[in-house]
Parts: sequence; structure tokens; C-alpha cells
Amino acid sequence: MDTEFTRTETLIGTEALQRLQNSKVAIFGIGGVGGYALEALVRAGIGFIDIIDNDKVNITNINRQIIALHSTIGQSKVNIAKQRAFDINPNLELNAIEKFYSPENSNDFDLKKYDYIVDAIDSLTSKIELIVRAKEVGIPIISSMGTGNKLHPELFEIADIYKTSVCPLARILRAELKKRNIKDLKVVYSKENPIKEKGSRIPASISFTPSVAGLIMAGEVVRDLIKIV
Repeated sequence: MDTEFTRTETLIGTEALQRLQNSKVAIFGIGGVGGYALEALVRAGIGFIDIIDNDKVNITNINRQIIALHSTIGQSKVNIAKQRAFDINPNLELNAIEKFYSPENSNDFDLKKYDYIVDAIDSLTSKIELIVRAKEVGIPIISSMGTGNKLHPELFEIADIYKTSVCPLARILRAELKKRNIKDLKVVYSKENPIKEKGSRIPASISFTPSVAGLIMAGEVVRDLIKIV
């Protein structure tokens, strides 16, 4: 009998699918990157997911966030994402945590219970805290670098943070992690030079760059969990 994961099982095999269904992943940040990472992980068959974000859908999110619609403006991002995820896989166990992860509340999160962590946080301070905490407890983590002010999704790639170039966020993060003696970090980043903004401190964006970064992250998580290169 066919299920929503029949074609996935044909591709990766029964044992690998079961491994995904038994895996627990945390996604910090359910925006342009994290929302698409969630979408792909749910559709891939991940069985246990925690999503963490305290933001609400804003009209300016509609150009790039999968959960952002005129009908969802003003609603909690994690709650909207939870409803969508359950509509894809009713058997999913998903915990929607409406919090902004920060150094001040990081002790509220037991990172050891996860098999993988997806970092799609915008705040540099929170991103550093999450990475350091994940490294301390030995849980695999993948972090998104800057996706704003870019028009070429084909330039995104996976690399170690210390082998990145061009990306301004990666440059700052490299320096901060080096101070904290963090030896490595898997990231998704782009070598595209950011389009220069004119008088705005808010990054410009479009539909097809953060989404691709999120999908790339999800693909790496799945391959790592099932040990497929």
C-alpha cells in the first residue's frame, strides 16, 4: 500500500527511511531559510521535529517565506508551520516553541536530545550561542550564512566555516568562533557578492535565494542522518 513516503523509500531504502522516521531534529528560526528546511525535512520523513521562533508573519515576509500568506499575516510562525507540517505528515511529532533563542534562555533548551540541529537564526549573538552549545554537547549542527541581497541561488554551497569567503556574515562568524576555540562548523553560504543596499539597513530579499539555502541544508541533514554521501 502506497504512503506519502513510498517514493522516498524507493530512493533510499526501508532502513534509511526508518532511520529518518526515528530521528529528532531542531530547527531554530522558521523564516525564509528555516521554513523551507522544515518543509523538506517533513516531506523527507523526519519523525520528530522541534521548531523554535517567536516571530509573527509580516506582510514583508510574503516574498520569500513558505508560511507567509495574506491569510496568515499576524499569526505565530511556529503555529502556522506546525499546521502545515501536520497536513503533510499527520504522524509527525512536532513541538512548536514560541521563543527567541538567546544566551539568556539557552539553558531552557536541552540540545542533547536532538540528532541534528538546523541553525537558521538571523541574530549573530544567538547564532554563536547555539553553535557553541551544540559543539559542547557534540550534536551535529548546520548553520545558514547570509542569504539577503543575493540573486544567484546556484552559488550556494556547503563548506566548513573556515573555508568560506566573500560572505560578510561568515567572515564575522569565523572570527568569533575562532575566539571561542570552535575548530569547525558546517555551513551553507554563497560566494556571490551582496548587492549593495541604498539607504536601508534591512537586507533585501527575493523568493529563490533563502528557499534554496534551506533546501540545501535539509538535504545535508538527511544525507548525514542516513549516512549517504
